[in-house]
Amino acid sequence: MGGRLAEIGAHFLLFFLVFGMSATVDIPRMRKQMRNRSALLIGISLQFFILPFIGFCIVKILNLSAPLGIALLVVTTSPGGSYSNWWCSLFNAELALSVTMTALSTIVSVIMMPINLLIYASSIYSDEVVKSLDWFSLILSLVIVVGGIVAGVLCSAWQNSTRFNLRANQMGNIAGVSLVVYSALASRTNEDASIWTQDASFYIGVGLPAVCGVCIAAYMASRCNLDKPERVAVAVESCYQNTGIATSVAITMFEGQDLATAIGVPLYYGICEMVILAIFCLTCWKMGWTKAPSDENICTIIATSYEVEQARLDSPNAIEVVHGETDQNLDNMVFTHTNEGYKVDEEALQETSNAEALRSRANKFQETPTSGRIADDKLPVEDTELI
Repeated sequence: MGGRLAEIGAHFLLFFLVFGMSATVDIPRMRKQMRNRSALLIGISLQFFILPFIGFCIVKILNLSAPLGIALLVVTTSPGGSYSNWWCSLFNAELALSVTMTALSTIVSVIMMPINLLIYASSIYSDEVVKSLDWFSLILSLVIVVGGIVAGVLCSAWQNSTRFNLRANQMGNIAGVSLVVYSALASRTNEDASIWTQDASFYIGVGLPAVCGVCIAAYMASRCNLDKPERVAVAVESCYQNTGIATSVAITMFEGQDLATAIGVPLYYGICEMVILAIFCLTCWKMGWTKAPSDENICTIIATSYEVEQARLDSPNAIEVVHGETDQNLDNMVFTHTNEGYKVDEEALQETSNAEALRSRANKFQETPTSGRIADDKLPVEDTELI
């Protein structure tokens, strides 16, 4: 019963993590990324052909036991890791492309993951091992990810509001942090799930696919001349696998020491993912490959969604009134974008002392066809102008 409740809690947090990241994305930008054939093809080829084959070669060459081998094959054939969206959001890669790739790979994996797993597992292990796979657990996590993406995208399209995008991004980040803490606490309850008592073949075999995924994806994306934030998103997507599926398979397939061995694979792969992506994303940020300024404070770039800021600036008919000491504070917008167009944000007006003056100027310019913004950056309201 406790294990079932823990699984439900993990799925709950997983849904809101995916929902929050998907609802952050500006719909026109996501439509644009759906036509980004080069990026999508790189992701498909890596996630469904190259990485599964790398996993198969590692299992075959190192002659891994069934608990290790099956768990590693499941990891390398299970794309759609939702944390990839979180990493792209934190380090300001192309989040719209990341969400698009996650949605596409998750949908395709419903068919390709069982096919790859059957082909490679049956080539190495006996029929009894293959038949013991829990296909329900394999599919359930994929359904949750697809549901979160669909719900997030639909809500983003329905609200059509920058403020909503910001709030959704914050919610997704909170869910992401909560899921990390939750997973760490859940893994500590299983004393057998030690990953620091394995031999060298375990560490080499489990960590190698993550390294190969980042390196190959970054190289292919660069060769295809993708935009630099898109290269980062493609590399993150191609490295990050759905380790939750492998954990579920290990729990349902094995017992005792075999369970301890098998469950260590997704745990260690998850650590490898975090370390590799942290180094990769920090390096890309400093190289100017992300949307965040390379000379900005790291706490600022992690806390700021430049995806939302760029979508706001790219809007062809945006009219905003901003109050406060900086024109980068998106929470201080007096206009908000809705399905009916740009309207006065009453909530923002209530939070400022010069609400009536701002309301007067907002109403004056609300119907103005000129794009721009009204700002009072350290100036009296009467000195502001449309720029």
